[in-house]
Amino acid sequence: MDQARSTISKIFNGEPHSYTRFNLTQNMEGDNSQVEMKLSSDMDEEVGGNGVGDHLNHSSNRKPHVAQKLGRTPKNLCFLAAATLLIFIIGYLIGYLVHRKSDLAPSCAASVLPLEEPVPHETGAAPLMDWDDVKKLFAQKLTVANFESVFSEFSSDEHRAGSPGDDALGNKVLKKFKEYGMNTWTDEHFVKVQDPPASGSNRVVFKNGSNAEYPKGLLSYSAIGTVTGAVLYAGYGQESDLMLLRDRNINLSGRVMLVKAGKISFAEKVANAAKMNASAVLIYPDPADDTFEEDTELYGHVHMGSGDPYTPGFPSFNHTQFPPVQSSGLPKILAQTITAGMAAKILRELGGQNVPQAWGGIYKLGEERDLITVDVNNVLTEKKINNVFGVIKGFVDADRYLVIGAQRDAWGPGFASSTVGTSVLVELARSISDMVKNDGFKPRRSIVFASWSAGEYGSVGATEWLEGYLSSLSMKAFTYINLDGVVAGRNGFKVAASPLLYSLIKSSLNEVKSPNKAPSLSSEFAGGNWETNVLEPLKLDNAAYPFLAFSGIPSVSFRFTPGKSEYLYFGTMRDTRQKLNGVTSNSVPQVAVIASQFAGHMALRLVHDHLLRMDLTRYHDIIRTHVGQINAKVKAVQRVQPQLLPKSLTVQWLISASGSYGRASRSLLADVQNSDLDDIEMCRIINDRIMSVERNFLSPFVSPRESPFRHILLGSGSHTLQALSNHLEALRTTNPEADADLFRNQFALATWTLQGCANSLAGDIWSLDNEI
Repeated sequence: MDQARSTISKIFNGEPHSYTRFNLTQNMEGDNSQVEMKLSSDMDEEVGGNGVGDHLNHSSNRKPHVAQKLGRTPKNLCFLAAATLLIFIIGYLIGYLVHRKSDLAPSCAASVLPLEEPVPHETGAAPLMDWDDVKKLFAQKLTVANFESVFSEFSSDEHRAGSPGDDALGNKVLKKFKEYGMNTWTDEHFVKVQDPPASGSNRVVFKNGSNAEYPKGLLSYSAIGTVTGAVLYAGYGQESDLMLLRDRNINLSGRVMLVKAGKISFAEKVANAAKMNASAVLIYPDPADDTFEEDTELYGHVHMGSGDPYTPGFPSFNHTQFPPVQSSGLPKILAQTITAGMAAKILRELGGQNVPQAWGGIYKLGEERDLITVDVNNVLTEKKINNVFGVIKGFVDADRYLVIGAQRDAWGPGFASSTVGTSVLVELARSISDMVKNDGFKPRRSIVFASWSAGEYGSVGATEWLEGYLSSLSMKAFTYINLDGVVAGRNGFKVAASPLLYSLIKSSLNEVKSPNKAPSLSSEFAGGNWETNVLEPLKLDNAAYPFLAFSGIPSVSFRFTPGKSEYLYFGTMRDTRQKLNGVTSNSVPQVAVIASQFAGHMALRLVHDHLLRMDLTRYHDIIRTHVGQINAKVKAVQRVQPQLLPKSLTVQWLISASGSYGRASRSLLADVQNSDLDDIEMCRIINDRIMSVERNFLSPFVSPRESPFRHILLGSGSHTLQALSNHLEALRTTNPEADADLFRNQFALATWTLQGCANSLAGDIWSLDNEI
């Protein structure tokens, strides 16, 4: 009404605007719906057709012109009064409509769901479900009976990567995901792997040829050929074991090293032997480690890396043009597994020095005349593999996602290595999907469930996926939870993870009950210090490792163990339900429920909270430790070998970069503590800064193809801070392999990588700490 009066007043006051806009309503997207009304009198007809300029010139004399009209005749006066009344009525009606429209204008929520009572919707201020309610609801979904059923459905005696058995299991997983109402898809790759020769076995001949053995075990990606050399018993094949032998003045060059399985991966054993110029490696399971059948064959791979070694750094899609390149992690020496029985025959015949006392045993190390011939003829084949995915989409940040994965393939039955993990994956998908569909749980972020193929060949399926979508994943995937081998016992518990996840792991240990009736996993296994008693390093052969060290995605892997020993049947044909029952006291499904709860608690917490629950300052302590070691060793080298590192080389820049990172992490922590959880956009910005922490530890100065694990703290290669420390030690001891120029180059690049981490963590460009 006031708007109508104002319009009439303007007309009678002769103001020049002949169009007035009325804002009738505002839609959900914020666009203004407007109408225009032309308010003019017949006086405008006298302006003529000369356009806007004439109209403006005329309007300046409008008042005298109207007065003249008013004073001429009663006819004109009546006409003017009628026109005024008509305009007034129209203005009144418009004002009434405007006022009523504003009263009836719907709210955003009502526009979507026009119910009588207000509908709750996610505003960013608080989750719709309390965390305690989420925990209780989730615990109700996981049952022993469900796991027995799933175990039965996903057990298979033969499901090697790319086999019909593998494909059949993949289709079962896909069907389950669809039943749960999840969006699903598959990811196809064509990868190269080594399989046993057509005869089914390779050949090992000791001494005069009368002791020929034909092991059926396999080490995929071994070099191919035949070598003859003197046997040398080398413990577990660790670097420390080989150094001990060298310190005894034993010749390692050209030797065929006989090593026990365990401690480190097969690939690391072969790589260590190759550094000493060995000609071949034979790996066997030691019965002294535990009760182990002496005819058990071992299977695995010796690629010092992950993924398809014939497409290093890029995905093996069918449309990829494969260049003639191989991974630098492929060994150039032969490698083969033998049984404990075969190894015992060889060990009994060895001469030479006694085995070091620290190794135990009664055998000899071997001498130059203890010759053995190793013949490896594995076949390189191409296989089509499929990864299977399902997603539960988030309700706030759907384009940010947590990934939970498990390998599906196995060398044999693979009950502990693949069946249990796949079953836990499927049960987690079922439980959380049901919570979303039927119980009102609304995850803020998405959860991607992944079933990988070719895990036994070195996380091939998972790594190829990472390589194929690296640019997208590095910005959107914020955590990976690995389910491989989660149940391998019940009397011990181990976790390997990114330091960013330590606080989350600690809280999950406190919240989840133990399978042995203790109040919590923490109370039974942590012993007052979970980092000392539960935490272990994340190793190269762990499927979570490429997510962390290659892609910069915070990752966690965990497992129940038999206790002080290890589950011995991974990578064997004896990895069965019966063997797993033996180390879990026939409680595999009960332990699987607890494993699912632990993984689920971490996952749900990460998609439930407004801000990602990550330990932002933990990396600073690790950086300070490394920098302190490097600083001390630089000074030692400058004191002992001043010609290698001049006094002008300073560690001050590295120390400053470490300080910048510490200040940036504390600043981000303060932003987190002072954040307004009602501000969705601000929460997203802070979460993106948190997500950048791990990713920015990937050195931008090394090639993913040459050094795929680019993480400067947890990766592998000369670019890591640990490698810098080791290089300094080599320089100090005048190791001929030490290169001062290489050290200085890597030192400078590591310094700037660390400063780049600090800059990214700081956020906006004007917040950067440029004290370096």
